[in-house]
Amino acid sequence: MNTRIVYTTGAGRMCPDCGWPAKDCKCSRPGAQNAEVPAKIVAKLRMERSGRSGKTVTVVDGLPKNDEFLAELAAALKKSCGTGGTVREGCVELAGDVRERVRPLLAKRGWRVLG
Repeated sequence: MNTRIVYTTGAGRMCPDCGWPAKDCKCSRPGAQNAEVPAKIVAKLRMERSGRSGKTVTVVDGLPKNDEFLAELAAALKKSCGTGGTVREGCVELAGDVRERVRPLLAKRGWRVLG
């Protein structure tokens, strides 16, 4: 039985996944965006083109979901590679195929790099 609320005027914004009010959402934990950064990180590098009009993007995936950590990492990688980029949930996307430039930068931080 589906008990998801379809419409209400008193609850405010609703979570599209679980149907609960956004402030009491059961599917996304508020602390998940600021998870602790582990001592050993395994970063996964890959190149993507799908859904980007044929433009190439380098994705650094498998990172902890910590907003401050991801923002600092994205800024450092964008500056070192001389390219644009963005932060997504648990990953950093950099414009172009810059895997060969990113790999030594991540290894220098003491991370294991796959891909």
